[in-house]
Amino acid sequence: MSNHHHSNETMLKPGRIGLAVIYLAFAAVVFRTFAIEENRPLLSWYMGFELAFLVLFTAILLMPNLSDWLKHSCLILQSVIVLYVLSWRPEFDFLVVLFLVLTYPVSLFFTGKIRWLWIFGLVLLTSGSLIFHLGVIRGLALSLTTMAAEIVIPAFIIVNHEIELAKVKSQDLVKELQETHEQLRLYANRVEDLAAIQERNRLARELHDTVSQLIFGINLTTRSAQLLLKKDPDSVREQLNRLQAMSTDALAQLRSLISELRPPQNLEKI
Repeated sequence: MSNHHHSNETMLKPGRIGLAVIYLAFAAVVFRTFAIEENRPLLSWYMGFELAFLVLFTAILLMPNLSDWLKHSCLILQSVIVLYVLSWRPEFDFLVVLFLVLTYPVSLFFTGKIRWLWIFGLVLLTSGSLIFHLGVIRGLALSLTTMAAEIVIPAFIIVNHEIELAKVKSQDLVKELQETHEQLRLYANRVEDLAAIQERNRLARELHDTVSQLIFGINLTTRSAQLLLKKDPDSVREQLNRLQAMSTDALAQLRSLISELRPPQNLEKI
């Protein structure tokens, strides 16, 4: 898998609030440029380069599927613009806020070591450029707040994204558990149905065997009564009583088996 493809899979999407904050930061730089009287002689040049910076910044956000090398190239070019414009008048230190603006697309479109290399690179550019032009103490004093924001804001974006991913994973897990529960319920119903079918088959076999035995006994007793009717008529009464008892017992057993085979509400009187 190429780096470009991997980047497209893992890069974040710009949020409305994040975009609003970043563009407000850029607008603050523009208004600050207008507000400082010493910038007036070069105001048109300031505006031109700041507009170029804005165009490159917006292009990256609007075309997130750009190859990584094009994104790196745009970020490098924007960093060069900031350094170049800052060199005109280093006292206009507010320009380093544009390095903070660049941490936004870096946080969105890069991952792992590349992301943090860019972030720390922008932090170094922020402090290094002011230290180079204004000295160590003043340069650090003017850049510390921006440097801190350049670390905090990307960290916030990354953590927020990880929370969103965790929510999505949790939702997927809940959905998967629900699907598994439904499958288990269906399997349980099938097992119950299968057990009921097996029980009915067992009762049916038992009913068949019982009926066969009872009919055989009744038939045998009836045949004995027929034979005794000719040879010993007095013994026929005993055989008839036995036949009646067998019939009564057979009827009771049949009722018991049928009641097990059929639901109680569907039972009919025998």
